[in-house]
Amino acid sequence: MLIGYARVSTEQQSLELQNQALEKAGCERIFTEKASGARTDREVLKEAMSHLRAGDSLVVWKLDRLGRSVKALVGMVAELEARKIHFASVTDQIDTSTPAGRFFFHVMASLAQMERELVIERTQAGLQAARKLGRIGGRKRKMDAGKVDAAKHLLDSGVAPKEVAKNLGVSIPTLYRWVPASNQSHDQRG
Repeated sequence: MLIGYARVSTEQQSLELQNQALEKAGCERIFTEKASGARTDREVLKEAMSHLRAGDSLVVWKLDRLGRSVKALVGMVAELEARKIHFASVTDQIDTSTPAGRFFFHVMASLAQMERELVIERTQAGLQAARKLGRIGGRKRKMDAGKVDAAKHLLDSGVAPKEVAKNLGVSIPTLYRWVPASNQSHDQRG
C-alpha cells in the first residue's frame, strides 16, 4: 500500500500541488499537515507512520516535506527500513525499495542539507553586510522617543496606562516595556 504524507509550514500555504502529485503516484491514502518541518511532534506524521505495515511505502512530494535535516531524514528512513517499509519521494525520484534508490536517497538528503546550510550562510552574510551599513533587521518599532516622552507626560498627568496605550496604538505590555515606571506607579488606576 502507498501512503502519502503532505506538509506545508503555514496556514497560508496550499497542499493542493502535493496532494495531486501523491494521488498521481498512486497513494491510496494521503495524510496532510500544516506544521513546521523543524517540529519533531508532528501528530499527522505520527498517524501516517502508524498506518504503515511491512511492504508498504511512505510517499512524499519532496524530501524536505518529511524532515529538515539530513540526520532527521536518515533517521526516519532507517526507522522505516527496520519495519520493512519503503520510502519514496515523487519530485526527487527516490524509491528505497531498490539499492539504487537507497543510495540516491542518501545523496539527495546530503544535497538538501547543503542547500539549506548555504541559504543560512547567505542570509547571515546579507545581515552582516546590512549591519555594516547601519541597517538593522526586524519590524519597525512601535515606540519611538517621541511616543515614550508623550507616554511619560500622559502618565505623569494622571491618564490611566490603558488609555495611554490605546492613544499611542500599542499594547499595555509594550507601554510597560518602554516606560517601566508606569507599571508600578499607575497599576491602581489602570
